[in-house]
Amino acid sequence: MSVPRVRFAPSPTGYLHVGNARTALFNWLFARNQGGVFVLRIEDTDEERSQSSLVEAIIGGLSWLGMDADEGPYYQSARTDRYAEIVEQLWSAGRLYACDCTREEVLARTRDNPIPGYDGHCRERGLERGPTTALRFRTPETGTTVVHDIIRGDVEFPHSAMEDFVCVKSSGQPLFVLANAVDDRDTAISHVIRGDDLLPTTPKGVLIWNALDERDPVPLPAFAHLPQVVNERRKKLSKRRDQVAVEYYRDQGFLAEAFRNYLALLGWSPSGDREKVDVQTMIGEFRLEDIHHASAFFDVKKLTHLNGEYIRDLSAAAFIEAAAPWVAPGRVTARWAPSTGAPPWPAERFDQEVFAAVAPSVQGRVSLLSEVPTMVDFLFLAEPVVDEAAWATRVLADPLARPILEAVTRAYEDCEWERETIQAVTRSAVDAVGTTLSKGQAPIRIAVTGRSVGPPLFEPLELLGRAEVLERLQRALTRLDAG
Repeated sequence: MSVPRVRFAPSPTGYLHVGNARTALFNWLFARNQGGVFVLRIEDTDEERSQSSLVEAIIGGLSWLGMDADEGPYYQSARTDRYAEIVEQLWSAGRLYACDCTREEVLARTRDNPIPGYDGHCRERGLERGPTTALRFRTPETGTTVVHDIIRGDVEFPHSAMEDFVCVKSSGQPLFVLANAVDDRDTAISHVIRGDDLLPTTPKGVLIWNALDERDPVPLPAFAHLPQVVNERRKKLSKRRDQVAVEYYRDQGFLAEAFRNYLALLGWSPSGDREKVDVQTMIGEFRLEDIHHASAFFDVKKLTHLNGEYIRDLSAAAFIEAAAPWVAPGRVTARWAPSTGAPPWPAERFDQEVFAAVAPSVQGRVSLLSEVPTMVDFLFLAEPVVDEAAWATRVLADPLARPILEAVTRAYEDCEWERETIQAVTRSAVDAVGTTLSKGQAPIRIAVTGRSVGPPLFEPLELLGRAEVLERLQRALTRLDAG
């Protein structure tokens, strides 16, 4: 018995869409679970909209998610001769007919029809094929096409409600419903797993398949139509309203493992109450029959929380490697570099050993790798970037800020410069001012790091060095004098 064969067939008219990535993942998981083959096919017959750079982006997105294809990519643009051969076959068999109706003519004739769609005007006109005629499929006038769907059960499409649909444009370009049927037959696809927005086109593909079977019988693939991925308004994700490109989430610092895990939850659930599962668990448990019918909500907050869990689970070395594209893209070998821009510090000021020392403290405080630079920039900038709101509320408006800064400046001048001692003398200094260490840290942190939040204070002070810390404290006192 042959192994299952599935395909992911994106159009290179945009970046890898979140919904398409979920479709690719479910195909890939099914193939891996069944010991099957995952085929990548590029639907690039639309010459006006297809872009080679987007093909690279799609393949790069799949590779980032760890879903490299077993076969392909195959390009539909390289198969025009094969499609022409099939068109000739269907034309000779009387399955296609020429139509010279314009869209406006069809709308004018059918505006008041109880059943929308093409009215068969050219069906019996006997037009010759030419540069002004499209080719329509002669849909049976009676009967029903039943799509046997693994997720949704049997879905019936009465032929009386189906129009004679276009298979080939007047330009000679075959439409995807024809090209897909031919490609699926030629590559022995056993399961078509795709979004439920394509369910209405499925009976058209089945009719073409059955027509081709009259000459060359090929088993019809099983179908599984996946639920839509929707936004918080429960509307289908749209590139006009939502962030839908996988590349965007990669550049924001989501880990591939976390993003893949979250995609799997969009319509499917592992056993038990678990949501965070490794890829081998997903492969072992994935079943098409377990996919839900309801739309799947793409919840960025939930995704971000899950990503934070994955980040915290990394070893220290793995976290440093994962953060490298954001903190030192010119100093490391990375599979890719985020398009969100270079770090805010000069390359020559970056110190890998300093970052490695502070990385464990940062790791537990970020949910995205893109948050790492703002947690550590004060270590590599000549002057910290000051959070003006924090300065106004936690330093300028605090009557204890000046005495605290003055007291720690004196204490830091001659103490041993290691974190435990720095913490001890800081505690003594703020105690003398009349406050606690937890409250007294705020003006020190803002003066030295520029922000009110960040990694634990005393390790960064040690890493910055006595001279730099004292200089920043003095600058803060000077700014207080200026009001």
